[in-house]
Order: sequence, then C-alpha cells, then structure tokens
Amino acid sequence: MESMTTQLPLPFAPVSNAKHIGAAVDLVVDDDGGQVFLHGMLVYVWDAGDDAMRRFVAVKLWDMKTAKIAEIASAFGVHEDTVWKWHRTLNSEGFAALSSDKPGPRGGSKLTALVITHIQELKKKTGLSNRRIGTQVGVSEFSVRRALTLTPAAEGAWNPVVAPAPLEPAEPAVSAAAVQEELPVLPAPTDRTSKRMSASFGALTEVPPAFAPAARVPLAGMFFALPALETTLLLRCAPKVFTGLSNRVYGLNTLLLEGVLRTLVGEPRAEGATRLNPTAFGRILGMDRSPEVKTIRRQYQGLVDTGKVPELMSMIAFERFAADNNPDTGLLGIVYVDGHTRAYEGGKKIGRLHSTRLKMPVPATEETWVSAANGDPLFMVMAQPRASLVSELKALMPKLRAMIGDDRRMLVGFDRGGWSPALFAHLHKAGFDVLTWRKGATADVDEALFNPETYVDEAGTTHTWDRVSDTEVDVLLSAKTCETFTMRQVSQIVPLTTRTGTRQIHILTTLDTQKTISTAEVVFRMAARWRQENYFRFGRERFALDAHDSYASGDDDKARLVPNPAKAKVKLVQDNAHNYRDGVAGAVTAAMLAINTPAPGAAGIRITNQMHNDIHAPLLAAETTAAAAEDAYRQLPAKVPLGESRPGQQVLDQEMKRFTHIIRMAAFNTTVTLAREIRTNTRFRRADREAHNLVRQILKQPGDIDPTQPGILTITLDPMPTQRETIAVSELCTSLTETQTRYPRTDLILRYAIKERL
Repeated sequence: MESMTTQLPLPFAPVSNAKHIGAAVDLVVDDDGGQVFLHGMLVYVWDAGDDAMRRFVAVKLWDMKTAKIAEIASAFGVHEDTVWKWHRTLNSEGFAALSSDKPGPRGGSKLTALVITHIQELKKKTGLSNRRIGTQVGVSEFSVRRALTLTPAAEGAWNPVVAPAPLEPAEPAVSAAAVQEELPVLPAPTDRTSKRMSASFGALTEVPPAFAPAARVPLAGMFFALPALETTLLLRCAPKVFTGLSNRVYGLNTLLLEGVLRTLVGEPRAEGATRLNPTAFGRILGMDRSPEVKTIRRQYQGLVDTGKVPELMSMIAFERFAADNNPDTGLLGIVYVDGHTRAYEGGKKIGRLHSTRLKMPVPATEETWVSAANGDPLFMVMAQPRASLVSELKALMPKLRAMIGDDRRMLVGFDRGGWSPALFAHLHKAGFDVLTWRKGATADVDEALFNPETYVDEAGTTHTWDRVSDTEVDVLLSAKTCETFTMRQVSQIVPLTTRTGTRQIHILTTLDTQKTISTAEVVFRMAARWRQENYFRFGRERFALDAHDSYASGDDDKARLVPNPAKAKVKLVQDNAHNYRDGVAGAVTAAMLAINTPAPGAAGIRITNQMHNDIHAPLLAAETTAAAAEDAYRQLPAKVPLGESRPGQQVLDQEMKRFTHIIRMAAFNTTVTLAREIRTNTRFRRADREAHNLVRQILKQPGDIDPTQPGILTITLDPMPTQRETIAVSELCTSLTETQTRYPRTDLILRYAIKERL
C-alpha cells in the first residue's frame, strides 16, 4: 500500500505587498486595515483603526513563536518593550484593555448652563473671589474664569462670548507619527532681522511674538505655565506702571515672561540664560532667540531706574487682594507678616544682624514679607537696619488699610517676634485683628475647659484637635499704670518633644474675631503661618531668593542713630566694678564679724575708729570706683550717629532686589497654581506629594508648536516618562484649554494636548 505524501505549506502570501516576518509569516497593511498570512494561509484580519485587534495579533504571533520579538516589533512599527507591554496587558486585563482609547477626564464638562449661571450670579451678587466660588460650586478656579466669559445657551450647552475663531474639541491624544508628518522637526527659527532693524531705528516699539510650526521643541512645556501666570497679574499690571519705555527688540512682556519662565525651569539668576539654548527658548518667547545676559541686566536696570518698582509691587498686591474681596463678611482678609534676614558674604562693610536660621550675627539685610492666607506672597518691603517686627507692623498699617479701602477689619498673623501688648491695642484701635503666639510664662488653663475641635479648610480637608479651649485673658500694657488689654486666648494641650508628658500652648487674638472665626479656625490659621516659612525655604532652594542680583551698594545714612558701641564696653566696666564692690563688701562684713565675736575664753578686744576705718577702706575705694563707672555709663548717649560708630558702612542695592522678588513671587505663585490644578482636576494618585515634581517635569518637557489653525496656538507635549503621568497631563490639558488663555500680546488662544504613549 502506497503512503500519501504530505503537502508542503505555501512559501509566500498570495499578495504582492506583503512584509515578511521570520520564515513563516507575512504581514499586509493598507488603508483598509491589516492581514496576517501564516505559511501562505490567512489567519488574522483587522480593520483600519482597530488597534486592539492589531495589538492582539502581534502578541499571538509572539506566543506562537513564529518569529523573534524584535522582528515582530519592527514589522508592526513599535519597540520591543511595547510588544512585551501588550502581552502583559492581554494576560492581566484582557482583550478590551488593548484598545488605544486614552482615558480622559472623570466625566463630561462640569460647566453646564446651570453651573455657568450660578457662577455668574455668585460673582455679581457676592463679589467672591474665583477661588472661593470654585470651592462652593465644585469646580476649579480656571473653570470659574472660563464660566465668567461664557453665556449659557441651553441646558448642557454654552457659547463663547469672545473668541477669535471657533475651537474644535481637543483630541485626547495625537499620534507622534501624524504630528511629525505635519510639522517639521526643529526647523530654522523665523527670521526677525527686519523687525530687529525696525526696532533699532525707532520704527517699532518692540518686536511682537511670532510662532512657526515646529516639532520636538525643547522646553515646550513652558507654555503650560501661561494660564497660571495670568492669575498672578504680573503681565497685566506691568504695562500700566512702566509706560513710555524706549524702543527695544524685547518688549516689557517678553522680558518679564522670559524672567518668570527661566525661573520656573531652575535658572532664576540672569546668568542662567547662558545655560538655556537661546534658539529653543526663543521659540517659546516667539522670537528667533532669547535675550542675552547683558540685555537682561541692562533692561532690568532700565526698569529699576524709573523708580516705579514699588508701585508695580503695590498694584499687583492690591489687585490680587481685591480678587478675594468679600463684602458680606466683616473680616475682609487674612495676611501673615514675617521678617526675613538675607545674609551677605561679600567683602563690603554691611551692618550685622542676627540670623535665626544661621543662629549667629552676620552681615545681612532685613526684609518684611506679607503673605496671603494660603501662604502665597503678596508683597515685601525693605526693613530699616535693626528694625524690629513690632515697628515694621506699625509701618505697614497704612499700606494694609489702603488695600482694604474701607473700615472693615483684617486679621494679621505673626510669630512671637511681634509680641507687644501695646502693639496689639494699637492695631485693634486701627481696625486690625491680631493673631500670634503668647510669649513668656503664663498659668495653665483648667483642663476641664478643653474640648475636641474640627475644622474643614478650603480644599475640603478635615483637621481635628483633641483638646482645645477658648478663654479670655488680660495682658498688661504698662507696669506703671497697670493698664490691661483683654484678648481672646485659644489654648492647646500638646505632647512634649524632648520627654514624656504634655504642655499647654496659647494663641492670642482680639475679641472681635469671635464674630467671624471659630475656635478651630483660630488654631488652623495660626498653624497656617508656617506656609510663609515654606515659601522662604522653597525660594532659597529653587528660586535663589537670597541671591545678590545686583552687586551695587551705596553709603548708609550717616545721621541714622544706632546703639552706641562704647556704651556696651562701659557697661562691662560698670558690671565688673559692681561685682568687685560686692566681693569686698562680703570680706569687710566677715572681718567686722570676726573682731566683734572673739573666741571663747579670749580677752575682749577694744575696737577703735582707726581699726574700723582700716577694715572699711577697701570697701570705700570699691564704692568710689563703682560710682565713677556708673557716672561714666550714664553720661554716654545710648545712640550715636552711624557715621561716628561705624564710618564707611554701606547698604546693598534694594530696588533691583525688589524687582527680582516680583519675578520670583510670580514664578512661585504660578507653580502653586499649577500644582493646585493637578490636585483638583486630575486623577493623579500621588498629587498630594508629587504635584510640584510633576509641574517641574512638565515645564521641561519637549513638544510641538502648531500655529497653523487661525487664532489658535496648539501645544502638543511629548509623552511623559510614565503612563500615569501622561494621563494626568492629558486631564490637565483639558482644564488649561478651557481657560481660553491668550499668549501675551497676541490674539492666539492656547490649546493643549499630549501625545499618547506607544
């Protein structure tokens, strides 16, 4: 019986455009989808756009050992790791998880017609800040700003009031291949030679921003800072203050934007411009290149020389404070005041101040900072050398009253450095409520008066304290008149840090706060003062808060009265004379006692005047010396002109430092706003701990710039290192796009997107 022969498999696919994978598989991809032939026989088919089936086929070809994973990945146009991830996803989550549909926001837009109407009515009737309205309604501050520019058309729909061109719905993700086909990768920057020449000849006040299509642009993530930067009001207030500037290539907005963005990516000093690619940074600024260090310094100095830097800082603070104006409450706002010592390490003769951080006297300058309730800095003033926080608080009252604009009360919080019962009474009379820790020894409060307290902050976080009491206490104003001032005292029982046991700590505030602030909120507001310290620490580490941006200095006021250094030396001589007199007095007393009490059985001793005088002679001499030292101490003046005590003392330039502080405050507030947006409008699981890290990653991330759509500037970011970060940024893109932010000095509305991870 003859055996039947076995038919060999077909050696090739029955199509002409097949791509060979290994020795047995052929892949055909066209506009209709894809086909896979195994030994010439059709085994898999998928339609165009069916990414789940396409990825399933790649995984199965690997499972069947038809080819190496490198050959499969190359044929499907992906990396080997991508095929391995598809394999893991299929085994762990199933076929549906292979779909390329990118997870979007948690739901549809919250800005329905009813929500928009509610937001607009709250703003019109109550005048609440956008942040407080967002907290009440349940949306972000950006969404509130967006709602105020919209008009509801029907339930669930809205129409934009102002927009240069209709916006298409933002796609959740853009494939990298599609973008690279449309946009050139890092083309030559737009030639601005003619504009530069026009500005140099006075025909143009500044070169306006212009953007060219480009892919894979370094630092494209800087565009994500613009919606948050707008809330700082820097770019809105600066043109109102600095008017009539000379013609220049880099205008005022471009210069300020360059400073803020450079600070955000870790180069706060002007010298940091040398560490950023000028062409890449110029694309972000809409220029052919970013300004050089000498240009930045020259233009900064030109703005400082106008003498309007304090006016700009005040205007920004006033308008930011007005945004939180709530006319329905007697307590208008909450601010924190604290001093900050900026140490100097150069060779100039600068006055010495005690640094709490360094725990020693160092050459330094003193600054007084005022921060909002959430810790964001509002403004700062250069304090007088050796000025106390008490005197600085008195000097700040007129400016704080000008911010309020009426007779409503403001809560001012500060640490023990401002302890002064006389100051408390003075602030209370001027319409301010104080909030500070009690200083000095005080009697404990009866433990029966302590109860648990709970407070829910603006972010919805619940804070609980186990033992808190609320009582009244009289503080002594004057020891001579025994006059007192009644204040509200909120006490806590806290554990000791160095040993077992507990102790009581006390917070003092004025009685007027009982009308507006609960006991729990007093504890929360006092603890929140540490947010101001956090800014000092963050600013030193990230924004060079204590850097010397100008090495210029001038002569200190020679007529300024300072403590007399000679008086301290004479005081030491006086103390030594008193100590010596007291020692001699003890010896004289012992000698007189000895001659007045002879030993038992001894004959009596007759004490003569000469004996008495001889014993008391050293004491008389010591008393004469002590009296002379006291007279010398009293005759010396307590204070003398600075020119006599420290001739040649200098002070550092203040106005340049104040100007750079404005830029760094805007950068800090921009970072905080973006981090807050990540925490509230994304599903980023570690937002509470890693929001600021994610912001720093976003700002340095490359991406694409697409200005081809009229009136729209689309920024498409490259994928983040991890999938969870990419998803969070995708949700952030939706939130930022809704703000309808325009690029400064253009009509281009920013639209944000991020590419999907392959």
